[in-house]
Amino acid sequence: MAILGIDLGTTNSLAAVWKDGRSQLIPNAYGETLTPSAVSIDEDGTVLVGAPARERLVSHPERSATAFKRSMGTDRVFTLAGREYSPEELSALVLRQLKQDAEAFLGEPVTEAVVSVPAYFNHAQRAATKRAGQLAGLTVDRLINEPSAAALACYDPEKGDAAFLVYDFGGGTLDVSVVDCFENVVNILAVSGDNALGGNDFDAAIAHMYCQKNGIDYQALQPRQRAILLRQAEQCKQTLTQSPVAMMVLELEGLKGSMALTGQMLIQQAQTLFSRMRTPLLRALKDSGLSPSELQAVVPVGGSCKMPVVRQYLNHLLGQKLANPGSPDTVVALGAGMYAAMKERRTELKELVLTDICPFTLGVGVYNPADEDNLLMSPIIERNSALPTSKVERYYTTSDGQTRLRIQVFQGEEMYCRENQKLGELDLPVPAAPAGKEGADVRFTYDINGILEVEATSLTTGRTISTVLVGQGSGLTEEQARRRLKELEGLKIHPRDQQENRLLLAKGERLWQEALGEERQIIGQAVQLFGEALASQENGRILRARARIKDLLDRLEAGLSLEGLDFSGFDDPDDDPDEDEDETL
Repeated sequence: MAILGIDLGTTNSLAAVWKDGRSQLIPNAYGETLTPSAVSIDEDGTVLVGAPARERLVSHPERSATAFKRSMGTDRVFTLAGREYSPEELSALVLRQLKQDAEAFLGEPVTEAVVSVPAYFNHAQRAATKRAGQLAGLTVDRLINEPSAAALACYDPEKGDAAFLVYDFGGGTLDVSVVDCFENVVNILAVSGDNALGGNDFDAAIAHMYCQKNGIDYQALQPRQRAILLRQAEQCKQTLTQSPVAMMVLELEGLKGSMALTGQMLIQQAQTLFSRMRTPLLRALKDSGLSPSELQAVVPVGGSCKMPVVRQYLNHLLGQKLANPGSPDTVVALGAGMYAAMKERRTELKELVLTDICPFTLGVGVYNPADEDNLLMSPIIERNSALPTSKVERYYTTSDGQTRLRIQVFQGEEMYCRENQKLGELDLPVPAAPAGKEGADVRFTYDINGILEVEATSLTTGRTISTVLVGQGSGLTEEQARRRLKELEGLKIHPRDQQENRLLLAKGERLWQEALGEERQIIGQAVQLFGEALASQENGRILRARARIKDLLDRLEAGLSLEGLDFSGFDDPDDDPDEDEDETL
């Protein structure tokens, strides 16, 4: 039974499946691969999804909704025909339609899917997406970040090692990923994004410009008038992708007027949006440690990347032309289809590895001596850590006679915990003692499905307590999540003690003993740098270092030349894995 790869988008959604040795898009009942992410309730109670629902956004705005993906993981309610719907319920209706279209295409039932999400979706948003899948009758064990799916679809192993940037700009969200590809490994180095920025914001900017030019009060418009105005603004934007000038003319009462729009006018009107587009791009590059000149390609993804002004802006920022990955609308779905095939363990993809990363920092709240009621964020798993991962930090008591450590878990990049998202907490009993004399090791284990295990072990009693944070509505019970995490037990072994790494180190030591002169020096350098990579506990760095030292040792054993091998990049001189800073809870 096939597993679907689904791109659940703000504006459009689509599905793909691995068939005949490749990822293929699935057509809907209208023969189209793009299904509008719109829902409408007909007068007889029939639920309409896709193109019919989108048409009714103008004629029946009180019965229709779109762009609900932006509200995933929130308490927002959409009222359609007098009934309230959560964002995940509306998303479930779209997923159910994609499921039905796939079953008609494949001629068999479909029960499982991999669903793409913005890389910058937080814990609650990812849990809501899984809940939507469950409501649609789909098992969604895996989520894949949208730019990671795009990177997977764009990777060409025949072109060798490459670093590229994926700029995923859709209707409602923006994601930027920096990707390093080598030895059949697609390694995500860094992600950044804005979950409230997309092509819809350009539609709104054009609509406001039209109102200003024609003396219309946008705030006073009725829902139907706004829907008409935004639809016309979207069409004007689409025309501007093919023509240097687009005309917007309306003859309806309350909206009468006209406007000629050029790309330059749009740039001036939407300066704030362009500034917001720039911020995550620069942050992702900074976190990756790469400069624009070190990128082999810039890959535009998402429908909003069709806009000439967006492409020109990216050219200006990065100083290079954009790659052509095919249709920006479909590349994420094709990558999700590939990932679904990897999950099925298809032989064609068995050598391909995708590493993903944690988009947000995970940590605990620690005592703030300057303001006791305002906890400081102490990171344990930093953003852009390769997944799955497991890391531990040590914390101590803050007051004399303290008998418990309250471990509060947060997600986010703010210095103060109250400005981050709280995920949960647990209390660990400790023996009463003077301040700073008792403490605990707190370990976070985080997997690619967004399951976080928090484990705290008392330093003196050895008592351990743990909890699994899966997010409300994830579709997983705590027991199911614990069973999944059993598969990750190996992560709690330090990388240098894992069998495959120990074997490689042992091989290096043996060959060093057998070698002389320059060969011995090269082997010694490589083994040392591999050891430093292992000490960093960063999966992506370890994978690259392992691939390089394995290549070196295999060449030596085969009697091949070592000319051209490069070991720079194994180590990071700014990374000191042994540097610990003890904090207090």
